[in-house]
Amino acid sequence: MLNLLKEMLEYPFMARAFTAGTLIALCAALLGVSLVLKRYSMIGDGLSHVGFGSLALATALNAAPMAVAIPIVVIASVFMLWIAQNSRINGDAAIALISTGSMAVGVMIISMTNGMNVDVYNYLFGSILSMSRGDVLLSTALSAIVLLLFILFYNRIFSVTFDESFARATGTNAGMLNVIIALLTALVIVLGMRMMGALLISALIVFPALTSMRICKTFRTVIINSSVIAILCLWVGLTLSYLFGTPSGASIVVCNIGAFCIYGLIGQAGQKNA
Repeated sequence: MLNLLKEMLEYPFMARAFTAGTLIALCAALLGVSLVLKRYSMIGDGLSHVGFGSLALATALNAAPMAVAIPIVVIASVFMLWIAQNSRINGDAAIALISTGSMAVGVMIISMTNGMNVDVYNYLFGSILSMSRGDVLLSTALSAIVLLLFILFYNRIFSVTFDESFARATGTNAGMLNVIIALLTALVIVLGMRMMGALLISALIVFPALTSMRICKTFRTVIINSSVIAILCLWVGLTLSYLFGTPSGASIVVCNIGAFCIYGLIGQAGQKNA
């Protein structure tokens, strides 16, 4: 196993994928717990579709993908959060409208410019070959910001996640914290699209949290366990992608599905024995 890992890391693109992927998976797992518990998990899926539309626009304009995608997805995250809290339209329905609309706009832009080329395929389904050195540096910097903010606001995020009304009553600025969570999620979505793809990146946010909740009962244990699950599934998924030539994003999601099934069986066995 160590020889295989050493062999994979000898390739620069695999080293970049493991480095950036580990950081992105860790950040996604941390944010995913709060999003799932607050029933905002659809925001992650919606933002991934907005990200695809923004990347299509960047391709059409011959602009830097990240320079276009990050501000658009960040603005969309705040807008989706506002819709979920204030719109008369059901939150999930409004997010679905925005996500499908963004995907449709992206497909239209692509069809009118370069067509469905390799870059577009990579954005949809992910590719470890598309991870550049610049992506790794950007992922490292932004992941450090996400982790730092999560640690600094951990207690407040905990209170807002479980009882937002009580948090507001005790003086916590719940609105600001919700915006911070949405902004951090937007950054993770954009960073992870290069490796996971627009259609699969939301799984990196949802699956580890749901998996750990099958067994763990406290917020802290769910946070820790989901982080471990996310990183292990990413490593195993990248290894499978290397060995069998499968898409990296799909391989990672399949590993997450396997972990979810295993944890589900363990959780059911524990309930029967209790």
